[in-house]
Amino acid sequence: MQKRIVVIGAGFAGMWSALAAARLLDQHDVSCDEIEVVMIAPEPMLVVRPRLYEDVPGKMAVPLLGLLDATGIRFVAGTVDRIDTVAREVGIVSPSGESRVTLSYDGLVLASGSRLVRPDIPGLLEHTFSIDQIEEAVELDEHLHGLVQQQKSDTRNTVVVAGGGFTGIEIAAELPSRLRRILGADANVRVIVVEKAADIGPDLGPGPRPVIETALSELGVECRLGVSAARFDAQGVVLSNGERIDAQTVVWTAGVRASNLTQQLLAERDRLGRLLVEDDLRVPTLANVFATGDTACAATDDEGHTTMMSCQHALEMGRFAGNNVAASLLGQPTLPYRQTRYGTGLDLGPWGAVHTAGWDRQIIMQGAESKARKQWINSIYIYPPLADRTAAFEAADPLGKRGGK
Repeated sequence: MQKRIVVIGAGFAGMWSALAAARLLDQHDVSCDEIEVVMIAPEPMLVVRPRLYEDVPGKMAVPLLGLLDATGIRFVAGTVDRIDTVAREVGIVSPSGESRVTLSYDGLVLASGSRLVRPDIPGLLEHTFSIDQIEEAVELDEHLHGLVQQQKSDTRNTVVVAGGGFTGIEIAAELPSRLRRILGADANVRVIVVEKAADIGPDLGPGPRPVIETALSELGVECRLGVSAARFDAQGVVLSNGERIDAQTVVWTAGVRASNLTQQLLAERDRLGRLLVEDDLRVPTLANVFATGDTACAATDDEGHTTMMSCQHALEMGRFAGNNVAASLLGQPTLPYRQTRYGTGLDLGPWGAVHTAGWDRQIIMQGAESKARKQWINSIYIYPPLADRTAAFEAADPLGKRGGK
């Protein structure tokens, strides 16, 4: 009787999970008729989420069908809204929302990612944009291009970025040049970052902060620190200190949380909703269920560090989760996930970028050289492999050597 590995999600973690599972089955000469690998997602597309702060975000999605066909992975279009670990099945809603099916599994990988947190702040849902998902980034891009049709004013030319973390800094650094390309080189644009912490980039620590501060200052980006957004309306935002900023555009970037599907599993979660997984990314107490990417909190080393909701961890976690779910069905030993190297690459718009190494985030590169490396990572390194079975399986090896690992 045919067995089935189901991978929920087509992001970085989901794509590499499916490829790594198919790779291990291929190594053991197990055909698709014996154990099939199925990926479930709304579309067979990899959204290059780390690039959604850039111009023309609608192009930041890569088709996956050719790659999946080449590696024997079956794609099912739809959204999983139910996981039954007792019956070992998932419920899938069709892309149109008009029908649903149930699919059984023998091994499951949860790679459904994360979503932007939108707290109950008056006007937030009605009057803010985001770049969390590709359709949201496209909506913002269309809005920005539509500003040129509006009457010139300081309000039209002002953008507020709510949240001064990694995403907030990258979109804020990019916006002045994007706005001038749209509104004219001489437009008096203002970009203002609002961050409730006392420092910009609080989660990035003090290491890269001087570079971030210098870059934002030279780009003309203003910062309001130690305050938060109290309410939004169609013409701007009122801060917690009572200050009002008139702006036609407000971008919300403050925080993400794991997919709600993690709530359906009887397992322990962290404050971000991520499942606390074992060393091989298995969800404790659940047979043949693994979590990866933004849905999992895993140890990266033996020194107490755990994964971040980041592309660099999702890429590797996916390879290990996929390998291990296949190994569990084959009766083979699983591999402990470890990713001891950690670094950050923060894009700072036309100013350049800054790269750090280690959990203390010591600067190793900045400016134009760092920008070139960031562009290579964003446009080459994180992209899917070619639709070639041999090359894809080689790239999916969890123990393979890669340049940013």
